[in-house]
Amino acid sequence: MYVEMKAAENSRFQALADPTRRAILRLLRGGSMSAGDIAERFDLSKPTLSHHFAVLEAAGLVRSERRGNFVVYALQASVIEEVAAAVLELSASLASGRKPKEKGRTP
Repeated sequence: MYVEMKAAENSRFQALADPTRRAILRLLRGGSMSAGDIAERFDLSKPTLSHHFAVLEAAGLVRSERRGNFVVYALQASVIEEVAAAVLELSASLASGRKPKEKGRTP
């Protein structure tokens, strides 16, 4: 189970490493948006944006829903909160000079 949790966390941080994906997440903070509405904000090809959407969805950071001819994306708030908590924990550990705790493992 620890390995699965670590893999999920790694995929989330990898998804967040890209500035375009972070910009997409910032757009979605205002609420759900169609893929077309998001695409209008970027000067990128449709295949490139589709890749970014797929990475974000695979990491669990967004979810998609088909509405007729449109695909609508929304933030997965609980997952975003988990990522924020992990970052805060890491930051606190670094500030205090101690090694960060690893979830699922006991010292």
